Amino acid sequence: MLTKLKPKSEFSKNVLTLMTGTTIAQAIPIAISPILTRIYTPEDFGVFALFVAIVGFIAVIASGRYEQAIMLPKYDKYAINIFVLSLMLICLTSIFSFIIIFVFKEEMLNLLNNDLLGSWLYFIPVTVFFVALFNLLTNYNNRTKEYKDIAKATVIKSIVLATAQVLIGLLKSGFAGLIIGQVLAQIFANLKLAKNVIKNKALLATISIKNILVLAKKHINFPKYNMPHALLGNISSNLPIYIFTPFLGSAIVGKYSLALMIVLTPMSIIATSTSKVYNQKLAELYNKKENVYIFTLNIIKSLLKKIFFPFIIFIVFAPQIFEIVFGSQWMESGKYIQILSIYLILNVVVSIIAYIPSLLNLQSKAFKIAIIHFILLSVTLYFTSKYYDIYISLVSMTIVNSLVLIYNFIWMTNSLKVKN
Repeated sequence: MLTKLKPKSEFSKNVLTLMTGTTIAQAIPIAISPILTRIYTPEDFGVFALFVAIVGFIAVIASGRYEQAIMLPKYDKYAINIFVLSLMLICLTSIFSFIIIFVFKEEMLNLLNNDLLGSWLYFIPVTVFFVALFNLLTNYNNRTKEYKDIAKATVIKSIVLATAQVLIGLLKSGFAGLIIGQVLAQIFANLKLAKNVIKNKALLATISIKNILVLAKKHINFPKYNMPHALLGNISSNLPIYIFTPFLGSAIVGKYSLALMIVLTPMSIIATSTSKVYNQKLAELYNKKENVYIFTLNIIKSLLKKIFFPFIIFIVFAPQIFEIVFGSQWMESGKYIQILSIYLILNVVVSIIAYIPSLLNLQSKAFKIAIIHFILLSVTLYFTSKYYDIYISLVSMTIVNSLVLIYNFIWMTNSLKVKN
């Protein structure tokens, strides 16, 4: 009986491996969130959300997006040189960001209208380095199919994050525990994944400046198109935090960020695991000239069957769930989620196939779409937040984001169909 329940295909086994680790890792923050919401205030969560948004803004471009090219070479000796290229860029970005913060610290705090961050801004370059390194190591381990280690690293990161945030929060008031926990979690997760890179001495011997420069030129479309596209995508996703903070305050940002974390966590358990294996399998099938269009549609259908009905049930009772689990001051977070629900489920679906433009060398068009999206969302959020309230802002954001996501889904899948 148990044998029949086991996944038969390699793809399903790999997804299950990642999903198991991701499930455990994502379950931990959800499990301790009722504790965190009683240790930290909505304002603390708001400041932490702003810190994470700034880190994400820099980390997403730290490697020039060359880490996305690791999956493409046929031979590992080229992949390891792309890895080193990415690592060098991450180091330079972290150093440069520290210099910028050192010189323009006061100006940055004034722009954000948030003095609470203060000297914590200096933690940003350190966190950027470890976050970008984790993304790089994950991509390399994904290429080599070290799915068990990716799952373990994800669990380790979550355990360290939860433990540090709770313990430090009990000892010291304010948002310090949230930030320190984030830094420590990234460090421990990187240690787990790094060993798979450094253990192959023969492969490391193939690293050379010549190879790095040749591959940097060959995959120049990643920093040229993919990097600004990823940057705009990151800014667009965190735009509410950047705009809500000066106009609506850190408390509303805290409620908004907690709402997203709680609802996206269970949905992304499946989506994140599927996308990692999907990217690897898509590249493999594409190189073999097999039908990647039908493969993609089947993956999306399978995903929707797993997440749609649990998501709908959660949305209906979201305000009551937030009030009971997290306390009365967090009930508003549930209302935010109800407004954002359509956008959130579309975002999960499209995030799975986001690698298609990179595979088909369509980064230029993807970047243009991202620019249009950014402009529309920026104007919409600015005016609705400045002159109206949080609810009108969220409704407007849902409409803009949903329209762009629907267009992206149709365009990406049709591109696969035509290429096929």
